[in-house]
Amino acid sequence: MEHFIAFFEEIPTWFRAGLLYGGIVFFWFIEGWVPLHSFKYKKLGHALTNVLLTLINSFIALSLAFVLVKITEFTAEKQFGLLYIFDLPLWLNVILGVMMLDLVGAYFIHWTEHKVKWMWKFHLIHHTDMHVDVTTGLRHHPGEMLFRISFTWLAASVSGAGIGTIILYQSLSVLFTHLTHANLNIPDKIDKVISLILVSPNMHKIHHHYKLPLTDTNYGNIFSIWDRIFGTFRYVNARELVYGIDTHMDQKETQNMGELLKIPFTPYRPPSGEDAKFS
Repeated sequence: MEHFIAFFEEIPTWFRAGLLYGGIVFFWFIEGWVPLHSFKYKKLGHALTNVLLTLINSFIALSLAFVLVKITEFTAEKQFGLLYIFDLPLWLNVILGVMMLDLVGAYFIHWTEHKVKWMWKFHLIHHTDMHVDVTTGLRHHPGEMLFRISFTWLAASVSGAGIGTIILYQSLSVLFTHLTHANLNIPDKIDKVISLILVSPNMHKIHHHYKLPLTDTNYGNIFSIWDRIFGTFRYVNARELVYGIDTHMDQKETQNMGELLKIPFTPYRPPSGEDAKFS
């Protein structure tokens, strides 16, 4: 375990970039062979918008990476964080660290973005994609990236997780982001078994349905147990889903980079469904 964590502590930037962009390419081809939905769209043009957003967000993340390093140095020096309360074996320290990072740095910020109107206006960019595929997973407004990075800092501070555990978590997060957004036809029985503990592809697709109440379910990133514990878990037939968000269903808007970047600064549009998202 020591060598395993040491690898992630020293992992080179090119390796992490390979996970991110290599994963997109890998799942891009796999979803073409066994698609869940037979989309009629220009796959390359669709990907271009999402990849451009990914490049912008990667630059932001790299620019602020030093803050995360400083936080881990502080928590290690001061023995600060929940993981320092008990003297745990390394394997358990890593597992609990990954789980806390997932709870605070992924589930909680995701849930918050759906409950706070001004944050939702940034996050809904992710939901405007009407053709969910592997490139959708990294389709986020740069403003939302700042929210998520901030909650990663919070998760690192609260947990006291080491930098190796954090990089391991981030690597797993990239893998799950690719897997759960890729347009893959996963047998229902297998998907349901996976979803007992982990976020499965079909489970996450439900979150991308275009109308409430399904939009506000299945917030998990790696572990589905958070949705089960907090009552936000739902499971329906993923083959009957309609992707997008009902307030922004014009592809001239949702596939235009300039329009997407402007959406958070335009007036809020209430959902057309019976359940009002915000009062």
